[in-house]
Amino acid sequence: MIELKSIRWGVPYESLDIDEVNHFYTGEPVARVHTVGGGIIQRDAKNARNARRALQAIPPAELVDRLKKAGQLFESATLPVGDTQQSPDDFIAQQSATTGMPVAMCRANVVKNAFVLKNIDRILECLTRGLSLEILARGYGDEGRGVTVSYQAQCDALGAVLPSNSPGVHTLWLPVIALQMGLVLKPGSSEPWTPYRVFAAMVEAGIPAEAFCLYNGAGGDIGGAILSSCRRSMIFGGPQTVAQYAGNEKVQVHGPGFSKVLLGDDCVDDWETHVDLLVDSVYRNGGRSCLNASSVYASRHTKEIAEAMAAKLGPIEVLPPDNPDAGLAAFTIEGAAQAIWKSIENDARASGVTHMTEPYGDRLVDRPPVAYLRPVVLHHASHESETRNKEQMFPMVNVVACPQDKMLTAIGPTLICSAITNDEAFRRDLVNSIDIDRLNLGPVPTPQVDWLQPHEGNLIEFLYRSRALQVAG
Repeated sequence: MIELKSIRWGVPYESLDIDEVNHFYTGEPVARVHTVGGGIIQRDAKNARNARRALQAIPPAELVDRLKKAGQLFESATLPVGDTQQSPDDFIAQQSATTGMPVAMCRANVVKNAFVLKNIDRILECLTRGLSLEILARGYGDEGRGVTVSYQAQCDALGAVLPSNSPGVHTLWLPVIALQMGLVLKPGSSEPWTPYRVFAAMVEAGIPAEAFCLYNGAGGDIGGAILSSCRRSMIFGGPQTVAQYAGNEKVQVHGPGFSKVLLGDDCVDDWETHVDLLVDSVYRNGGRSCLNASSVYASRHTKEIAEAMAAKLGPIEVLPPDNPDAGLAAFTIEGAAQAIWKSIENDARASGVTHMTEPYGDRLVDRPPVAYLRPVVLHHASHESETRNKEQMFPMVNVVACPQDKMLTAIGPTLICSAITNDEAFRRDLVNSIDIDRLNLGPVPTPQVDWLQPHEGNLIEFLYRSRALQVAG
């Protein structure tokens, strides 16, 4: 069993309060984590400036080189994590054991996170739109037009309250160190593994340990202390979390994606050629990511589309997490799967809603002490259905009958929209839609992300503000 001490600006903290992180199925302890209280976080926040100074002592280009090395170490090295040496296979096994995610899914996320670090120079060039990191480091400079530009850092360290359900979200905070800002992280209660392994890889690659805080602990006290004491933070959560921090410029909220695929009238008659893409958009990542499609919109053939998707998704069975074909993650919180399934049953009884995967067997699979939900396809005969855009943390999709000219009104907030259409007028409307964050024009699965583009919100715009600055002489 691994001992994971909280990290206070690079220094391990031994606490009297210790929580256990247990195997999702056997209940066997996998790690002991030393927790902290909100008061410690608020006191430590006063030293955030030291973290930034430690990073500012290293030129941005050198930081980038060290982060690229950290990506290689994260992916393939045996690293000191807690009180033990952790191999890549150890990391994947531990992550699967405490989250209930299939091993293959955990392995895929290792590649994803390592890719971001190993390509951090290219990613930052895109995030900054080609602005030199030297200008951000200095605070001002000439970007090549003979005009002085200035960017003011809005924090010394970014705070992040991290989830347990999708390790891929860590790609959002990985570039921060290259911007010479520290990291104040609250690891997910059942997924401390990625933050700790990233920390170990970065330190091994030469990043100053004093740039990092990792605070373990359950409940809202830890997260609330981070959000209140850091001048810029990000948090991951559900609709309530999104509503709570709406309009708070100091907090970047990452909630449900409500991602969608739209079939334009000019392409919908060829829907059969896109079924695999639709299924991939729903099922990849075990359906647990904000990138997964939760709705498919089309003006016609929707019943046939739903039937075809159900024929592919409906037979998928629950498999042991170490099975290479396993694609469904366990619900490890007692009663969560049951509550979700009860909600879906209620939705399926509404007028105009049909449960298309019902012929393929039970959807709720109890495996005490956990439970699983097999994929669900619901058909909505009208775009006025109240549950047409509902999202769940497993492969569930709503296939919605909707006239093309009503789609952009009906879809609501959408993180990723894949629009399969060659209609230039419709494409212009899609580009102009303020409800769509990330737009794919053409047959692109919603989880197919180009990491050289912002995922959800631009990190640079969140951490810096542009201002006027004149230098005399």
